[in-house]
Amino acid sequence: MAAPALPDLTGRYILVTGSTNGIGLEAAVAFAARGARVGVVGRDPARTERVAAEVRTRAGSQAVDSFHADFALQASVRALAADVLARWPRLDVLVNNAGTVSAERTVTPDGIETTFAVNHLGYVLLTELLLDRLRASAPARIVNVSSRGHYRGTMDLEDLGYARGGYAIMRAYCRSKLGNVLYTRHLARRLEGTGVTVNSLHPGGVATNIWTGAPAWAAPILALAKLFMLTPEQGSHPIQYLAASPEVEGKTGLYYHRDHFREPSRLARDEGLGERLQAESARLVGLD
Repeated sequence: MAAPALPDLTGRYILVTGSTNGIGLEAAVAFAARGARVGVVGRDPARTERVAAEVRTRAGSQAVDSFHADFALQASVRALAADVLARWPRLDVLVNNAGTVSAERTVTPDGIETTFAVNHLGYVLLTELLLDRLRASAPARIVNVSSRGHYRGTMDLEDLGYARGGYAIMRAYCRSKLGNVLYTRHLARRLEGTGVTVNSLHPGGVATNIWTGAPAWAAPILALAKLFMLTPEQGSHPIQYLAASPEVEGKTGLYYHRDHFREPSRLARDEGLGERLQAESARLVGLD
């Protein structure tokens, strides 16, 4: 996929989580270069400030703000939302891109399996807390970075975090990515008629640092695979496309493989499962 032809984004506010490296960073640069005010979100404050400065330099724009959040901590996600609402008068695009993997099962301070907490519940909590601002800024867009791994995902609402066994890095990752697509479709139904669209995507196989948490035995395989992967700049193109291209204006509830619509998995199309997952997700993050 070639870089999408983005319109002038002057006056638009775009928040990109997981934007201190990889595809999030490259998307932030592209948006800032087209005139948007961009929010770079990272876990480490000092690193995030440095990356925001890098984005300003590369994009030739001073309209770049840094925000801090650790998506493994619900209190930190809530603080991020409060900071955005306090500092920004509007929000035109929310890109949920922060993600992680873990070779071993770990639990966050909130008592939730880490991969699911960061990759799915982090999306849900931040989006719900910012939803009124997105509605007020309509037409607005939400972009959820998922993965083709969702096709392999399962969803056990009684044991979302594999507490009863069976944890494996890819099982946990694919479940969280299935959660992203289910949430996208659920939210699109809720937001019908509001002027806020929400879509999910698989960016392609991209050579990023997310798999540094993989087991040591996988390192040689990943090193070889990276030789054939997309660069982070190339992998950011689908994010740019869904966030700003006029071609997808008004389209919602869809799953894209890079820049092409694809039918998501059978489980991802199960509306009842999506409703039940959202109810459980809301409970886990303390949303009414």
